[in-house]
Parts: sequence; structure tokens; C-alpha cells
Amino acid sequence: MRPRRPRTDDQGMTNRVQESRRSPVMTELAFEPPTVERFGQRTSDHAPGVPGGGRIDAVDVSRRVGARKILQKLSLSVEPGELVAIAGGSGAGKSTLLEVLAGLRPPSAGEVRHDGVVVGARVSAGSRIGYVPQEDIIHLEMPLRRTLRYAARLRLPAGTSAAEADQMVEETMNDLDLADRAETPVRALSGGQRKRTSIAVELLTRPHLFFLDEPTSGLDPSTAAHVMRLLRRLSQRGVTVVLTTHEPAGIDRCDRVVFLACDGHLAFTGSPTEARRYFGVEDLAEVYDRLAREHTPQIWAERFAASRAKSNAWPGSALPPIPATRSDIKRTGTVQQWWLLTRRNVDVLLRNRLTLAVLLGSPVLVTAMMATLFKRGAFDPHSEADLGPAQVVFWIAFAGFFFGLTYGLLQIVGEMAIFRRERLTGLSVGAYVASKVTALLPVLAGVSAVLLGVLRVLGRLPAVGWDVSAALFVTMVIEATSALALGLLASAVVSNAAQAALALPMLCFPQVLFGGAIVPVDEMALPGRLMSLGLSNRHAFEALGHDLDLDRYTAAVPAMSAYRDTFHGSTSASLIALASFTVGLMLATVWVLNRRSQPGASR
Repeated sequence: MRPRRPRTDDQGMTNRVQESRRSPVMTELAFEPPTVERFGQRTSDHAPGVPGGGRIDAVDVSRRVGARKILQKLSLSVEPGELVAIAGGSGAGKSTLLEVLAGLRPPSAGEVRHDGVVVGARVSAGSRIGYVPQEDIIHLEMPLRRTLRYAARLRLPAGTSAAEADQMVEETMNDLDLADRAETPVRALSGGQRKRTSIAVELLTRPHLFFLDEPTSGLDPSTAAHVMRLLRRLSQRGVTVVLTTHEPAGIDRCDRVVFLACDGHLAFTGSPTEARRYFGVEDLAEVYDRLAREHTPQIWAERFAASRAKSNAWPGSALPPIPATRSDIKRTGTVQQWWLLTRRNVDVLLRNRLTLAVLLGSPVLVTAMMATLFKRGAFDPHSEADLGPAQVVFWIAFAGFFFGLTYGLLQIVGEMAIFRRERLTGLSVGAYVASKVTALLPVLAGVSAVLLGVLRVLGRLPAVGWDVSAALFVTMVIEATSALALGLLASAVVSNAAQAALALPMLCFPQVLFGGAIVPVDEMALPGRLMSLGLSNRHAFEALGHDLDLDRYTAAVPAMSAYRDTFHGSTSASLIALASFTVGLMLATVWVLNRRSQPGASR
């Protein structure tokens, strides 16, 4: 236990906590003289945190992945307002323990309690928990202020006015010394400023438990020290802060350190001063060397367990467990989330030069290639062996598929870290996926109209009435939307942009080979016919052929006779198939994203 102050000091501290909750401005509190108690108890080299922060208890927790145990059975507690570092070498399980303590990964055994409440399978959307992973959880294209405003409107409770959300953003930027960079694109910020921006996103909801994975990784010593001073101010304000680190300088700024040996064995927990005494070192960097070279991880864990037993300290047993309860905080509704996300997607698209290049360059390139490939009047057969009408229609159909697929492939994979974090704060997966389609659908409609219009002006399409032109446009947009849904699904499945790029040809080739133009469907082997049933390009090819009445050529031109069954009938069945693909692929994307955002899901 910590030494208790006189009642008057306690009351004064309580008043300061209440003031800090009313005003988010962080105030520097003077350090008290270091307190060092009997080894094994929860002690600190710094002043105790302000009461009111969250308490964390891990009771006999462990974590297993398959047959391998990556976190061994351990118990520890974090007091309200403490700044605690989890340290250890590579493969020690630092990030795993952090996520278990935060409730982002369920332990395979044991339980984690926040303020005595057992953490459930998923962190509640209303819980006041902040978590900053190693990856950026911010869009790099937008200015800082705009980025935080979108985050505030998504994360703050329903009913929060725009003015209140904007005020929270301004106060948070001032707290983190970012106000002078408010209009700077996040991409142009320094590494330390970007890390503070990620922290700012989490501080918008004023968490009382704050977890950070390697917050100083990749930063120069001066910037890393600045980030650690910021976290110290948070703990002094009453926020319980737990972070992973491998830097001794950062450990010295913490109240306590948890050292893990290889494979998640608890080797020590106590103040940095006690760590030096326990391991018999002057420099905490030497602890890493001792843990790696001396003894086995099991011996280190047994040695510490024996020393803790002698001190009669047993973290986690002080508070009885309380069953997890649902939060009564009402989050932003699904429809409002969809609208906010749609606006943000449009904002990001307009500011991302690479995305704009793809959006504008793809239709220009495809249109130019088709104008170069086909002659004027190519739609009218000139000989008995002429396949011009079928070829033109097929490549128009493939162009719509290509537009939708390329637009969707990079939409999710590039912001997976952002999605995971927002999902834990109550983001609707359905609203997220629907917002992607909503933002890109007008673009797909525009490029489809341009392609059809240019080909008509250049004489690559026949003169048709407005009703046929409208049918061609609708068919192409529906197909492009189904391809967009396929691209979103692929983007949700892959792990990085390189894999998404490799998926492009893999998804395009079957559409070309089994689309029904190179080899008519009726002439395919049975496996090919079955595969073609699930391809958007086949159904769009047939629908466009129906719209342009290519059936008239199948009797007049011998080479076209192989497509007699392809273009016979109406477009209804093809359009229904395309619409079904769109709905099914969107639902599959929602399912995949929901799985990937569950606690313990693979990164």
C-alpha cells in the first residue's frame, strides 16, 4: 500500500481531479520525493498518480496461440494514475500482455479486471479506454484539425453537438502542443508530432485507462523524451498509463516496470530503482542482456515468484471480481456513422494524389486503348468471320469490371489499423463498408458515362436511342459496383498493399478467360461453365449484348453464331445476378472485417 496523506491533502487532490475532469487542459503537478518501499509491493520512483484513474488487475492470465504458449501464467496489478512500462527482449510477449491488459485479446486462462470489473470478450464501445498501436491510427492525407474532427464526431457520445466536438478538438491540440500544426497535413508532420496526433485521437474521449504499444519506437532521443513527458503529465492528471518499450531511458520515467523474459515469463515487476537492485545492475540496459544470457526464462520467473511470495504481495487479490456490465453510453448511430465516414472517404480521396491518379488515369487509359484497338465502324460486321460486335461489347464490360475492382482494392487494406481501432470504439462494420460504396459510386457512374460517350462519339458504338444508352449505362454501373464489392472484399482479406496489387491480375484473368467472349459459354468444359456463373464479366457481357440486340448478328454472321444462346433473351436475369453479387460480396466483406477486428484476431 502507498503511504496515506492527511485528510486535507486528500481533499485537495480530489478537488483537483474534479477540476481536471471538467477541463481537459493538462496541468503539470510537482513531483514528490521518490518513495521506495519493501521489495515486492507496488512501489514507485515518482509521485503517486492522481486518484480517479483506472485500476488494472491481471489474475493468473496466460495466452496460447495454437500449441504454443506465448504468455505464461502471471498476476500483476496497476494502481490508478500509475505510469507503467512493459519491457523485455524480442519475443518476450510485451505487445501480447499489453493487449490482454487492455482487453483487446482475451486471455486463454485467467481474467483481467478494470476497476474490479471483469473485462469481457470485447471492449465495450462505451468504455473509457484509449489504445495506441504502433501503426498510425490516423489518415495521413488530411490536415490535423480535420482528422481530429472526424475522429471526435465518430467517437464522442451521441448528442454531442458539432460545437462541443470542435471545442474538444481544439483543447486536445492545445494540450499536446499541436495547435500550431492544425492545418498541416498529417503526412507532413514529424514522427513525434504524428505519434502525438495518434495519442490526441485517443484522448478525445478522455480515457481513464491508456495503453500504448512502443510509443517512442523510431523517434530520436529528444522526441522520445518529449512523448514520455507527455505520458507523465497524463498520469499526473489521473490517467492510468501502460506502455511497452525497449528503451531504458523511457523505463526510468515510469513509476513501475514489468520485465518479461522470453515467451512471456514474468521476470520482475517493481520500480526502476528496485529493478536495478533486483538484477544487480547500474544500467537498465544490462537487464536485457541478463535475461537473454543467464538462466532460462522459467528460472527467472520462478526466482521472481519466490521473492514475491516472501514479501506477501499478491497482486490482483485485493478486489473481488465484478461481472462485466453493459455501458449506458450511447454511441453515434449507424446512419450518422455512415454519413460521417462517407464524407471522410471523399475528403481522403480528394487529397490522396495516388488515389486520384488511379481514379482519373484508369478510365482515360482504358478509353484510349479501346479507341486505338478498334476502328471506326468496328461494330458493323464486314465479313462472315467478323467478331467485332462481340469483341467491342466484351471489352466494354471488362472495362466496367476493371474500374470497380481497381477502385476497391486499396480502400481497406491501407487503413486497417484505423478501422480496427474505430471498431473497438463502436464503429458499425456495415456503415463502414456502405460508406466506401457510397463514396465511390458517383465516380464509377461518371467514368462509365464518359467511356460510353467517348466510344459513341468516336464511332466505336452504333447510334442508339436514349433508352438503349440508359440501359447500357445502368448495366455498366451495376457491374462496376459488383466489381467494387469484390475489390473491397479482397482489400479486407489481404494484409498489405503489395498483396492487393498481386490480387489484381488474379481476379482479372478469370473474368477474361471465362467471360464468354474468347470461348462462348456453351463451348466450355463443364467446370468452365460452372465457373462462369459466378463471374460479373460474363453477366455484364450478356446484358450489354441484349441491350444492343447482338442476337440479330448471330443468324446473319456465321462467326457470331456461336453466341446465339449468349445474347438470346432479356437482360433481367443478368442484372439480377450482378445485383446479387454486389449484395453477397458486401456481406462477405462485413463478415471478414468483423472477424479481423475481433479480440485476438491475426494482424
